[in-house]
Amino acid sequence: MNATIISIINKFGYIGILLLIAIENIFPPIPSEVILTFSGFIAESAELNLFLIIIYATLGSVLGAIILYFFGVILINSKISKILHLKEENIKNSIETFKKKGSKSVFFCRLVPILRSLISIPAGLSKMNFLLFLTLTTVGSLIWNIILILLGNMVGENYYLVADFISSYYKFIILAFIIIYIIVKRHKAKKIITIK
Repeated sequence: MNATIISIINKFGYIGILLLIAIENIFPPIPSEVILTFSGFIAESAELNLFLIIIYATLGSVLGAIILYFFGVILINSKISKILHLKEENIKNSIETFKKKGSKSVFFCRLVPILRSLISIPAGLSKMNFLLFLTLTTVGSLIWNIILILLGNMVGENYYLVADFISSYYKFIILAFIIIYIIVKRHKAKKIITIK
């Protein structure tokens, strides 16, 4: 997959970066860290401007996020939710949880691999204010893109080391999120039992 990503960027430049990042947002297993660090690395040799790489990468992030946002919007009362075997109760719980901390999570999740894509779906499900969603997504994506593109540019041909490090680190981040989620759920359940 990495060879394909590199080939597309080499061939199509800015547009290749935009499309790859948009696709990566829709299909999270595609590694944004490889796309962004490699883009930073080849900036000078391919005569690409670092500023424009950041702009096109951010446009790609926002485009992918918008598609997932509207997927979330149509998911609520559609046949898709039944095909995916999503229970109405689970969808309602997700919406309620998102409404409580939605705006913060949209911003912070844009800085975490995998979650940076998936957060757009509950935002759409809860019909979060689209302008606010767009603003937080753009700012969060811009920060993520700047960091990785500049790191790729600084480390040069060792860009893959940054990508490898992030690939291994995000597994721990997701595991930490799952553990925190379970602890919070159990704590809330104990409170309810105590109140009764």
